[in-house]
Amino acid sequence: MIGNLQDEPQGFEFRGNAKEWFGIWIVNLLLSIVTIGIYSAWAKVRTKKYFYQNTYVAGRNFDYHATGMQILIGRIIMIVAIIVFSLVSAIPLVGLVAFLALLVALPWLLVKSLKFNAQMSSWSNVRFRFGGGYGGAVLAYLVYPFLMIFTLYLAFPFVDRAVKRFTMNNHSLGNHEFHFESGIGPFYKAFFVALVWVVGVTLLIGALVYPSMQGFDPVLMEEDPLVFSGLIAAFYAWIFIAFIPAATIYGALVRNVSISNLTLEGGHRFHSNVSAGKLIWITITNAIVTVLSLGFMLPWAQVRMTRYLADHTAMIPGGSLDQFVGQIEKDASALGDAYTDIEGFEVGLPV
Repeated sequence: MIGNLQDEPQGFEFRGNAKEWFGIWIVNLLLSIVTIGIYSAWAKVRTKKYFYQNTYVAGRNFDYHATGMQILIGRIIMIVAIIVFSLVSAIPLVGLVAFLALLVALPWLLVKSLKFNAQMSSWSNVRFRFGGGYGGAVLAYLVYPFLMIFTLYLAFPFVDRAVKRFTMNNHSLGNHEFHFESGIGPFYKAFFVALVWVVGVTLLIGALVYPSMQGFDPVLMEEDPLVFSGLIAAFYAWIFIAFIPAATIYGALVRNVSISNLTLEGGHRFHSNVSAGKLIWITITNAIVTVLSLGFMLPWAQVRMTRYLADHTAMIPGGSLDQFVGQIEKDASALGDAYTDIEGFEVGLPV
């Protein structure tokens, strides 16, 4: 059996397909429009269920257990909070107090979201858990990013690693904890490779455009709208060519480092070997095809990206997976419903 293969890498596998996902996606879209966005909460659940349930490792799949009502309640709470915040912000002193209160509440909301998402996710019918606290969230999401400003964002790799430490080290599968630890070197390598791309593309575009800008009269932008439109198009082309690939390069390199330095209690390790070049190709061609198809090829693009990431991710067992799964299922049964039925809300924050 595949679960008995010790130290044999078990690749992740995505078994969904674009045609099947398109049917679900288009229904989600239409119902969300008809219900003025209300159904989008259920659409999000159906989306996560489809991608989770079709992702396998060692012959066992993931699952998502939240309900649309839970997501909707969370969104209603957030909408009400935003409306109240907007109203009180019109009063100078009260607005300042409200802003400070928001800063205090933000780490709590992030922790709440991480806990909810973990508890609503499972692998082989065993729920994930998140045990991070408020203090750790304050450091990772408020203090470190604030201090990064004073380094002209050169400390971004430190902040990114801190966030990954907080999120990954506080997750567990049942009672078995994940652990992530990495030196800062690989993060800075990814950061500077991405920076070199941006600088290189900027210099290249500048070298090509500069000669044609000699003697350019700014008044022409007012007299000829096409000139202004051309400059705007050139600006967006620069953003598209310089920053999207740069972000993809950084994300690919850091993904490999993060996953390959992640372990699960019991001697189990993980590995990622995505190619930055391949990921750039998939990202750009997905964007082009999606735009040219007026969005109707988005399901194909999502499946294509998901399958590539799954195909380049693996789990390296530290022993028999059958024995490991049996143990975590036993532990989960011993816990009963103490945590799996806790109500929570998903706030949709980028965590």
